Amino acid sequence: MKFTLSWLKDHLKTHKSLKDIIDKLNQIGLEVETIDDRTRFNPFIIAQIIKAQKHPNADKLQVLSIDTGQPSPTQIICGAPNARIGLIGVFAPIGAYIPGMNIILSSKQIRGIDSFGMMCTQHELLLSDENTKIIELPSSAPIGKSFAVYRGLNDPIIEINLTPNRSDCAGIYGIARDLAAAGIGKLKDFTLKVNFKKKETNPIKVSLQHPKGEPSCLGFSWIMMKGITNHPSPKWMQQRLKAIGLEPINTLVDISNYITFEYNRPLHIFDADKIHGDLLIRHAYHNEEIFALNGKKYKLSSTDAVISDTKNILCISGIIGGKNSSCDQNTRNIIIESALWNPLHITKTGRHLDINSDARYRFERGVDPAFMIPGLEIASQMISSICSSAIATEIKLLDFQNPNQSTITFSYSQIKRLTNLNISQKKAWSILKNLGFHIEELDNMLTVKVPTWRSDIKESADLVEEIIRIYGIHRIKAKKFNSGISKQNTLTPVQIHSYNIRRVLASRGMIEAITLSFISKDIASIFGGGQREFKLANPISSEMSDMRPSLLPGLILAAGQNANRGFPNLALFEISEIYTNQNPQKQCRVAAGIRSGTSKMTGSGRFWTGTDNSSVDTFDAKADALNLLENCGLKSNRIQIKRGAPGWYHPGRSGIIKLSPRIILGFFGELHPETLEYFNIETKICGFEIFIEAIPKLQKYPTRPSPLILASLHPITRDFAFIVDKSIPASHIIRAASIADRQLIQSVKVFDIFEGESLGINKKSIAIEVVIQPLKNTLEDQDLQVLSQKIIDTVLKETNGILRKDQT
Repeated sequence: MKFTLSWLKDHLKTHKSLKDIIDKLNQIGLEVETIDDRTRFNPFIIAQIIKAQKHPNADKLQVLSIDTGQPSPTQIICGAPNARIGLIGVFAPIGAYIPGMNIILSSKQIRGIDSFGMMCTQHELLLSDENTKIIELPSSAPIGKSFAVYRGLNDPIIEINLTPNRSDCAGIYGIARDLAAAGIGKLKDFTLKVNFKKKETNPIKVSLQHPKGEPSCLGFSWIMMKGITNHPSPKWMQQRLKAIGLEPINTLVDISNYITFEYNRPLHIFDADKIHGDLLIRHAYHNEEIFALNGKKYKLSSTDAVISDTKNILCISGIIGGKNSSCDQNTRNIIIESALWNPLHITKTGRHLDINSDARYRFERGVDPAFMIPGLEIASQMISSICSSAIATEIKLLDFQNPNQSTITFSYSQIKRLTNLNISQKKAWSILKNLGFHIEELDNMLTVKVPTWRSDIKESADLVEEIIRIYGIHRIKAKKFNSGISKQNTLTPVQIHSYNIRRVLASRGMIEAITLSFISKDIASIFGGGQREFKLANPISSEMSDMRPSLLPGLILAAGQNANRGFPNLALFEISEIYTNQNPQKQCRVAAGIRSGTSKMTGSGRFWTGTDNSSVDTFDAKADALNLLENCGLKSNRIQIKRGAPGWYHPGRSGIIKLSPRIILGFFGELHPETLEYFNIETKICGFEIFIEAIPKLQKYPTRPSPLILASLHPITRDFAFIVDKSIPASHIIRAASIADRQLIQSVKVFDIFEGESLGINKKSIAIEVVIQPLKNTLEDQDLQVLSQKIIDTVLKETNGILRKDQT
């Protein structure tokens, strides 16, 4: 929201400096983004060329003598084609900063003749793109006076950043009201003095066609004015509009823009002679088109509200007008409309058509419903005073109901309770009244009527916020934390696990990524989502229509984008939420990671040895997942690896990580080729997903670590080979062998897997190495035979297999 200081002072009587006003705006929550004090224009002077001679050493240069209002003229060298005796323009003296050239002007010789300044072009002052001819001012321009004052370029420009709830300050009058309440000045009253030549009956009829559901128009008013002379708008209005970035067009257009910024009241003015019949407020027909004022053609849908006549669409309601009914220099009769449009409809249409306009900005945030008629009266008054000989009709209303002011019961004690400040009751009530609230007091309880322009005020806490905002948030004193705060760890188990997981995955060469929580419905369906309850009601785009059921899609998309840019070997991880149920408690915190190409723990790409790293596989993902769990306090002998990972994993190269038959810790494996094909990824990718909330809470370690016991006896290894069904995973054999004797058996690992016709149909041989660690005494042969038989019996019982040497 931009405005000039003089424009603000039209509504605020104050002698405060610009700095004081800026500081107060920031204090009351109207954050100032930029300030242009426009002091760069101060050095420039209105001057006249009194003598012009051809430069003796240059064909296209002239030696000019300039009258700057000083006793003696100034000599400059100029190459502008329009430089001539008598021309009044803008002179820049030595030492002036030229914004369009980004230089500080200094005296210099040009082809042997001294030049002590320059006559400026529009571009050199950043007033337009004209860079060949110097500025020409009318003969009435005062020579020797400040050009900034003459052109209104000495008026500082302030830009504030509005939060969505402060739509009332999208108008300068609302900003002035806040500043006056904060003690920076006094708010000026505005009075309407409508004095038309004659009031006639309004001949224009307007009707509404609401489709089923919530109406798009909540009120409509209009007036017709005849005998308009639509010339350029006054100089003061043009200067203010230019200062805030709007290009003046003509009086009617400029007045509608002026009122939009002054009072937060968007209007639209139609050329009545271009309208066929009466007006109709309706929804557009499918694929109906309009050529808008921004020079673009839009194809509308049946959800877009429009105003039309009997032949054409005249405007997109509350957003932008149409070219076919616009006002130009030939306009003589007009229709002005001031309406209330449904903010939700405005937002949907604006997003659908990708139109950002000043009207849309205000309507979708909410305008003051009680100002619909006053805004129309102000517009007609300004048009009557600026465009002479105007004849106006009566104002007509359609479907408008006076807004009800909401009331809030408020206790003075709540101010102290919520702010810990002792604000006097008189001061608090004064602040509310100055902001437009109506107060009825009974003992210490108040009934507060909320003004119609503050739809964001809902409860008593909002009133306290308004009081402290104006009184000064900076007055709240900082307090130190109580020294009695518990020194115990206040992090939850999930937070502790997340911290540990982040460190361990980073140490394994993986890069943390943050991806969007929204994905397309097609991708969500691949990863077990896509149900109706996870679809967003108002998605940003079709590519972000559903809540994600897994972290893998975002990581895969990131890997694909990196591969397309020449980085195919990548290891990424993310720790965030996935959504498996509408219930907030069913949002799961997950740690997920992927490796693509050759991104292994040992490195990626090619090496000087001449050998390439092999592609990532299931075991890389498994190692990441198990290492992650181990660092969260889960020992590997407690973890079970099972088949049956979800469908986005390769069915034969993936697994489920379980803590028990009912507790699933996560999944790992290579991604299914069809999954990668959908993402158009050619490199192999493996990944894992770990449900952090399923990991048991870390046990507190004893204050003294257990002593390290080193065995004095040599370990013994024994090899066993078992023939089992192909469906039996190797982990079953490892687990069975490990539990045969938990004290003596130190480790079990697979060293060979064999499949062949000699073993039988659907059979395989798995060979394991068992490391036995004697603790007290050396094991004799008989002890080893007993232990070996125990291992064999446990494995056979668990797998229904046979010892390979027993095969016949």
